[in-house]
Amino acid sequence: MNATSTLTLPADGDARGTGSTVSAHALLERLTPLIVIGGACITFGILWDISWHATIGRDTFWTPAHMLIYIGGAVSGLLAGVLAFAATFLQKDALKGVTVGLLGARAPLGAWVTIWGALAMLTSGPLDDWWHNTYGLDVKILSPPHALLAMGMYGVVTGAHLLASARRNRAGGVGGIAGGGGGLVVFSNGVQLALSSILLTELSWPNLQHTSTFAMASAAMYPGFLVAAACHRPVSWAATRMALVYVLVQGVMVWILPLWAAEPKLAPIYNPVTHMAPPAFPLLLFVPALALDGVFLLFRRRQHWGWQVPRLVLSASLFLVLFLSVQWHFSAFLISPAADNWFFAGHGRFFGYMSDMEFAGRFWRLQDRPLTGAAIGWAWLIALVSASVGLGVGEFLKRIRR
Repeated sequence: MNATSTLTLPADGDARGTGSTVSAHALLERLTPLIVIGGACITFGILWDISWHATIGRDTFWTPAHMLIYIGGAVSGLLAGVLAFAATFLQKDALKGVTVGLLGARAPLGAWVTIWGALAMLTSGPLDDWWHNTYGLDVKILSPPHALLAMGMYGVVTGAHLLASARRNRAGGVGGIAGGGGGLVVFSNGVQLALSSILLTELSWPNLQHTSTFAMASAAMYPGFLVAAACHRPVSWAATRMALVYVLVQGVMVWILPLWAAEPKLAPIYNPVTHMAPPAFPLLLFVPALALDGVFLLFRRRQHWGWQVPRLVLSASLFLVLFLSVQWHFSAFLISPAADNWFFAGHGRFFGYMSDMEFAGRFWRLQDRPLTGAAIGWAWLIALVSASVGLGVGEFLKRIRR
């Protein structure tokens, strides 16, 4: 983006004022990509950390995976703090039009969200260390310190996405192809989707993808992301590209992590792994994403509110039919011996040292959580609500400039 494209020259041609404004906006433009990269470090770090726990077990707080997570959060929070300091004290007038006030200070909305997320993350670090020293191993992923850490991490990547979206909108390319910065928006959105998907890890193992729980949990999260991206449309086929970024982020960890030798340090060991355990192969979200991009392309000239209902109903329906159909068959492949290779990391390669390989080739919880017609109906209603929220988010992201 050309920073000067957003500027208005003073009537008297005051060269000093113009230079100050250019410098202030240039600072905002340059720091936004770095904050997005910090959010990406968090997402890669948490995937690495989960693998560390599944392979080696609970270790010292100072593991490389933990450091990547906290460095990503700290750097993003620090850079967002620089923006707040500049907007509050150094370039108050120059940045007034692209910031919002909070308790007398000013910063872009995304910077405020990033700062909050970084503070929550840094608070959770010593709390998590105390928790493990007091109670021992993780019983569940979302312990209180992990919940605070998850909210902080999500705050950082969401703040980065808001900054990237506002940067894109100031370039003048809202809802279309013109302007710059659309690629950064899609990347930050894909990182946000990858991080969010980790929350559903315990419900999304390939062995659980024939259950009603998987269908309803997926319906609650993914239509919102896909509809928001398709509605926002910072680039053409935005939802599809975002879903491909998500696949790439998760896929890189699937392919890279097993390259490192490692072994468990804690008992009991049911699965004597010899290399870092990869995450399960990512969901094929780009299939429903492609359909939802098509829906929003089809309705692009029908902006009357009356068209929103059929657009949402069609989006929720297409998501559920395509997503469940694709994952139904793909999960059967992933738990089969045919997927037992480095690329798909299936048939239990993603199991940790405490998992029993006897269950690698089976679907789980089919008796108490079957995917019935009633469950699909509830999943459709949940997907409709999620898509509605996504539509609101997408409309908001179209307008954000601060």
